[in-house]
Amino acid sequence: MKEQTTRPVIGIPCRLAHDQDWCPPLVGIREGYVAAVIQAGGVPLLLPPHVDQVGLRQMYDLLDGVLLAGGADIAPELYGEAPHPKLGEIEHLRDAAELPLIRWAVAERKPLLGICRGMQALNVALGGTLYQDIPSQYPTTLDHDISAQQRCWEHLDHTVAFESDSRLAALLGTCDLQVNTLHHQGLKDIAGGLRVVGRAPDGIVEAVEGTGDAFVLGVQCHPEQLWSAVDPRWQRVFGAFIAASAEYAANKLAGVGAV
Repeated sequence: MKEQTTRPVIGIPCRLAHDQDWCPPLVGIREGYVAAVIQAGGVPLLLPPHVDQVGLRQMYDLLDGVLLAGGADIAPELYGEAPHPKLGEIEHLRDAAELPLIRWAVAERKPLLGICRGMQALNVALGGTLYQDIPSQYPTTLDHDISAQQRCWEHLDHTVAFESDSRLAALLGTCDLQVNTLHHQGLKDIAGGLRVVGRAPDGIVEAVEGTGDAFVLGVQCHPEQLWSAVDPRWQRVFGAFIAASAEYAANKLAGVGAV
């Protein structure tokens, strides 16, 4: 009998979106995140945002890893600030779902990868704060939303300098990498349990990792749009995330405690 290999299940919290003004909202996420998980050997499980905490926990317990995708701004009251005039769209339902997922995953050492808004949510969930609008709150001449203005997710703009001892530098094989950039918010005060491992030329945080040995990683760029054709080195990051999730799944099956 052929041995069956179980692939790790990766939860991706979704957003509510509208394709037509007159239609009910859709629940979903951009295809690039799903494709990145599949190519790396994982099974994506899309998580709707409008479930109660009991249902959310039930979904969470099915997961071997959590991928936090990009999206709208995070509600500033969640990190103790009043709304800035330049604050964009907020996804309250998604905030309410993602922050508990992050805290559970970190507490239980379940692998976690945050991308763009996902890195920001990771920081907020653990007690950090954000620049609500980089152009008006941070002294820089660097445009962090240029890829969006170019209407091209694959447009590479500025470089990121990674710490030489970081997981990211080891996976990517470099301490200096050019990235796409589609954000107007950024990390300000860094949460306990995270360390900054990558910065843009103007000092804006571009990557964080957990301070422990569990897989906790956040990037401000959008590698899900780069790994296929623009920069295949990002495949290693998704591969490492899926490998860590597979190890978590194996330990869970064997009854080995993750905490």
